Amino acid sequence: MSARSSLVSRLFWTTVLGGCAAMVWETIALGSTAVVVAALILWHLDRPRRLKRRIRRVVLPHAGILARRRRQECFVDAYGNLICDGWYRERAYFAERTVIRELEERGLGTEADRLWPDILAIIEAVAEAACLPDEDDLPEDGIAYERFCVARLLKAGWRAWPTQASGDQGADIVAERDGLRLIIQCKRYGKPVGNAAVQEAAAACRFWSGDHAAVVSNAGFTPSARKLAAATDVLLLHHDDLVDFEPEKLQVAASSPVEPRPSSSVRSQKSIRRIGAV
Repeated sequence: MSARSSLVSRLFWTTVLGGCAAMVWETIALGSTAVVVAALILWHLDRPRRLKRRIRRVVLPHAGILARRRRQECFVDAYGNLICDGWYRERAYFAERTVIRELEERGLGTEADRLWPDILAIIEAVAEAACLPDEDDLPEDGIAYERFCVARLLKAGWRAWPTQASGDQGADIVAERDGLRLIIQCKRYGKPVGNAAVQEAAAACRFWSGDHAAVVSNAGFTPSARKLAAATDVLLLHHDDLVDFEPEKLQVAASSPVEPRPSSSVRSQKSIRRIGAV
């Protein structure tokens, strides 16, 4: 039952019952009925605000991750254009898999299409408002970026060291903690990282007898790199993820089944085309 039909039904029965009561109690019943009707109408008019507040409560716990993804997936191309296609995909994916799912569990799935623009706007606002470390001091040089990532791992409690520049077989950093060995390839890029980095990280993990492999970058990752990483159990991380990176996150990533990204979502595709055209 839609919100409008539910309101009509409640108003109808409130009026009927109030009319019946008015035959006995007259003015008191009519006044009470008017108050109830006014309250129902106000409750209905306030419903959009309540729904947006509920959506915001779902999004807020993920503010930090969304902000990192937003920064990671947006870049300036060779022509000076800001390219956010990766972020639009990530935002639509989060909306579909997290926000819409929560609405459906609460019986509000029928509202999803109507609320889609509001959901995207709320996600955008939350991601934009989240505080992230300043990147002005981010090293420009690849080797310096590797040391930068090592420093973040050390702060998080890992024993980490950079590999030799030659003969590393694709590994830039080896990190160990709680009996786990993590093999990392670092990419300081100005555009999304592609398949090659994922392939090299997977090969380096075997060469260095690692338990897990990861690619760390300041930039985003192409859709094909994400797909390959999911198939090869390679983690794709932003350097901000290293600050509080725990071994438990490796174990969860290894044990959790890979859930495919929705490829034919009407809402997602319409959203990406509409926003990309702005």
